[in-house]
Amino acid sequence: MEMGVWWIAVVSPLLLWCCEGSSAHQLSVDPPQDLQIVDPGLLGHLYMQWKPPLSLEASHQCPVTYKLKYRNAGDTDWKVIFTKKLKYGDNFDLNRPVEAKVQTLLEGPCANGSEVQSEWTHASFQLPLQGALESRIQDFRCVYYNWEHLRCTWQPGRQAPPGARYELYYWYAGLGDLAQCADYIWTRGKTTGCQLLNLRQAEYLDINICVNGSAEPAQLQPSYFILQIKNLVKPPPPERLALSMSASKEIHVQWSSPEGGTPAECLEYEVQLQGSDGHADAAWSSASTQLETAFVFSQANGTRLSCVRVRGRTNIFCADQGFWSDWTQECFYVPREDGKQLFILVAVVLSFFSVILVIVFAVHRKKRALAAKKLQPPTGC
Repeated sequence: MEMGVWWIAVVSPLLLWCCEGSSAHQLSVDPPQDLQIVDPGLLGHLYMQWKPPLSLEASHQCPVTYKLKYRNAGDTDWKVIFTKKLKYGDNFDLNRPVEAKVQTLLEGPCANGSEVQSEWTHASFQLPLQGALESRIQDFRCVYYNWEHLRCTWQPGRQAPPGARYELYYWYAGLGDLAQCADYIWTRGKTTGCQLLNLRQAEYLDINICVNGSAEPAQLQPSYFILQIKNLVKPPPPERLALSMSASKEIHVQWSSPEGGTPAECLEYEVQLQGSDGHADAAWSSASTQLETAFVFSQANGTRLSCVRVRGRTNIFCADQGFWSDWTQECFYVPREDGKQLFILVAVVLSFFSVILVIVFAVHRKKRALAAKKLQPPTGC
C-alpha cells in the first residue's frame, strides 16, 4: 500500500474522530485552553494568550482559526479579531475591568468541508485597587499645540494629602520601556501638569498615560488614559489676514496657514462676518472652508460688512476631531458705502462753491477796474 493511500485510509478517520462529539453525525471541536490576560506593565497594553484545543494539539492537518472578542467592562460592543496565532495585544482602560473570550473555528477535512465552532473560553482582568478613590487626580485635559508639544494638566484629588506628589508616565508602540515626564507644570508647590515634546512618531498611535503619586502614609489611586494626540491638536491662528473689495462690491478675504508644525493640508477654517448695524454686539454669521485660504462675501440686499475674523482646526482628512485655534487678532473693518458717497457729495459741493467764488471774485475785480478807469482825468487835446 502506498504511503499516500495509507494516510487517507488510517489518519483521516482519526482526524474525523477527534472532531466528532457525542453523536456520530454531529461534528464538534474543543475550545482553546488556558486563556489568560497578561499585563506586561505598559500602562494598559495587555496581551491575551491561549493554547490550542486538546483534541488538535497533535494535528497540523486541519486549518484552525481563533475568534477573539474583548472589551472593557461596561462597553456595549466587543472588538472582534480572527487570527491563527495564539496571542494578541491591544490597549485597554485600566480604570475598568477587562474581559475576553475566544473560540476555535475549524474547517477543512476535519469539518467535512464546513465550519465548526467551539464553545467560548472566558477570562477577565482587573488591577488591584489601591488608595482612596478621591485621591486620584481630577479634570485631566490634554492639548497638542501646533503639532509640536503636548500639554496635559490636572487638579489634585479631593482627598489627596497635603504632601502628595503626582507623577506622569507614558508609553506607546515603539517606545520600548515606560518614560516619565521630564517637564512638569507646578502650581503652589504641586505638580499639576506635564509638557511632552518629540511625539511625532506617536501622532497616529495610542499613547498610554498613567498619573499616579505618593504620599506618606497614604497611597494615591492611579488614573489611566489612552490618547490619540492627532485628535487633540490646537493650531495657532491663521496669519496675514487681508481684505479687498471688487468693483461688484464683493469682499475678498484671504489669509495664510500658520507657520510651525501644523501641516497646511490638515486645516479647515471658519470665517466669521459681522454686519454694521450700529451696535458693537451685532450678530456674527459664519462660513466654513476646507483647505482653501480664501473666501468671497457678497454684500447683497444692502447688507454692509463691518468686521471679519478667521480661525482654524484640524480637518477630517487628518483627524476625527480637534480644537479650534484662537481667532485672528485683527478685526478688519470695511468702509461703509454711504460714507464713500457722502465724501463724494461733499467734494462735489465744495468744488461747485469754489467755482462760484472764483467767478464772483473775477466779476468784482472787473467792476473795480471799470470804476477806476472812469475816475481818471482826461489827457491833452
